[in-house]
Amino acid sequence: MKKRNKHFPKGKNKYIGSIVLGMSDALVEITGTLAGLTFALQNTSIIALAGLITGIAASLSMASSEYLSIRAENSKRKPFTAAFYTGLVYLLTVFILVLPFFLFVNPFLSLLCTVSSVLVIIALFSYYVSITQGISFKKRFIEMAGISLSVAFVSFLIGYALRVWLGIH
Repeated sequence: MKKRNKHFPKGKNKYIGSIVLGMSDALVEITGTLAGLTFALQNTSIIALAGLITGIAASLSMASSEYLSIRAENSKRKPFTAAFYTGLVYLLTVFILVLPFFLFVNPFLSLLCTVSSVLVIIALFSYYVSITQGISFKKRFIEMAGISLSVAFVSFLIGYALRVWLGIH
């Protein structure tokens, strides 16, 4: 039986699913996009621009999808509130992940900082979930980090392959 922390009663985090959706999707999608763009373009300004455009569009898409999803399932959660949390958390995550591409000229250093940020975000969120829901921190962290980093690595390889195939230097 899961042990719930008394400081976080059940009703206080009824939108945790919306927050998880926005954050985890942004971590996976934007890290993968930035990794692929890093190898394909190797220009931090262009990578940052493309990452922001992709991230902003995706946050709006995720928010609208969450709204429609909540409406369709007749949930007790408010569709607009759920959509707001999903979109906001997605957007905040995008800004954190793209920031290194504005700060550094070297795209590979920027990507390394982005991946480090991903691990910090996952660790903080895994800690929060482990406290509020009585889930193992280690299990949650390994699961989220494994998914995010696997997608980033595959996207990195795809970016490199497309760069070679299209002859972009």
